[in-house]
Amino acid sequence: MTKTFKVPHTLILLLGMMLVAYIATWIVPQGYFETITLDNGRTSVVPGTFALAQEQIRLTPMDFLVAIPRALAAAQDIIFFVFIVGGVLAIARATGTIDALIGYLLERFGTNPSMLIFMVVFCFSIASGAIGTAGEYIPFVLILVGLCKAMRLDAMTAVGMVVTGYGIGYGISAFNPFTVMIAQTVSGIPVYSGIELRLALFIPFVLIGFHHVWSYAQKVLNDPEASMTKALPCPLGGQDTASYPKLELRHKLVLFGLIATVATAVWGISEKGWYLYELGAIFILWGIFTAIVGKLDADTTAIQFIEGVKDLATTAMLIGVARGIALIMEDGQILHSLVYGMSYPLSYVGSEIASVGMFVMQTLLNLFIPSGSGQAYVTIPLLTPVGDLVGVNRQIVVLAYQFGDGFSNMIVPTNAVLMGIIGMAGVPYHLWFRFCMPLMLKLMAAASLVLVLAVTFDYGRDVQPDLNSLNDVSTSTETN
Repeated sequence: MTKTFKVPHTLILLLGMMLVAYIATWIVPQGYFETITLDNGRTSVVPGTFALAQEQIRLTPMDFLVAIPRALAAAQDIIFFVFIVGGVLAIARATGTIDALIGYLLERFGTNPSMLIFMVVFCFSIASGAIGTAGEYIPFVLILVGLCKAMRLDAMTAVGMVVTGYGIGYGISAFNPFTVMIAQTVSGIPVYSGIELRLALFIPFVLIGFHHVWSYAQKVLNDPEASMTKALPCPLGGQDTASYPKLELRHKLVLFGLIATVATAVWGISEKGWYLYELGAIFILWGIFTAIVGKLDADTTAIQFIEGVKDLATTAMLIGVARGIALIMEDGQILHSLVYGMSYPLSYVGSEIASVGMFVMQTLLNLFIPSGSGQAYVTIPLLTPVGDLVGVNRQIVVLAYQFGDGFSNMIVPTNAVLMGIIGMAGVPYHLWFRFCMPLMLKLMAAASLVLVLAVTFDYGRDVQPDLNSLNDVSTSTETN
């Protein structure tokens, strides 16, 4: 009698990946590139300087165990941001605002869920592509879960809308300051050049994402048993409100406060360089405003906030452990070795294959370097001279980086924002992987075709430097 295979808990999967990374530090040759410090304070690798480490670092089992609390500490900014958002949303829910909003949206989209799905994917893609929003979507997850439940859909549909918009927005960004601007600056081409192609690709890729989510949603509408999350508890606590409260003035004020909070966050990110500490502060302010407008007393507000935080304890652990994978590889001096090993073969293939290879490489490396800007500083200086050598214009190198970093944000478990979103919705990672992997394959096929055509039509030739030799691209970063 054969036993049915049971997929391990997401925490076990992440710890397993940490263990694989730990074992790899004993097998993979340890090495590093020289780095330079740029004017903006970030470090960038210097191509052509890779060398094997003279002193080998052997991580002990204690190092592995210590890496877990270290990883939690390293991810503390997003962990505490998630805690704050969860607590503040619990306050908002106690005022009845979320239920009232769901009722209002049901009146508008209840008979047309396809329009809702398209608008969410479209709007989130625009926001991510324009200003690099990501963690800011976490407050909307439970609202969309409740809305999908009322439409006879499921939590997977809600997560699909959010993450698909987020990933496609990053992958096809026209002017994301955290990816496009940095990558083009480091590669030595004008910032925001080549924008026409990226704008032209936006709608087709959004439609690919929308079609994937809507196809799944249709299956759930036709047969609730087709839901991938049918056996999971509802993240809303099993509430099944038959009638929703009317959207009153106090609810509208709370929603206005949320809109103002998000708008302030967008302004702060783009104009003041804010990140999660500042965002957490303004969400706390929204929580206080919500409690006052919603007429909640101090004790009730505190109790609801703590309950919201408690509900996200599992999510916080997943986010922290996910950070540990890259931490182990950095400690074991194999991160640069993997980058070098992946980039080296590209110098021996044709330009079309090399462009697709760069895309695949960036996709794989996003597992180990989940920061988009961090990945740009590590990989773009290495791939730019490779592209110069094999005939891949620097604009195409940047495009391959965008595709690889952006699309894989939707599936790599080391992405803290992704783990926060699926954790908020109560969707285990292995189920999300089953949902998202077919979409990833569709996007990768489309992106590979775009890269091959870009090489064929010499995309980026207008800004390609006139190179007499393969100069160190770090020279061009001095102007950053």
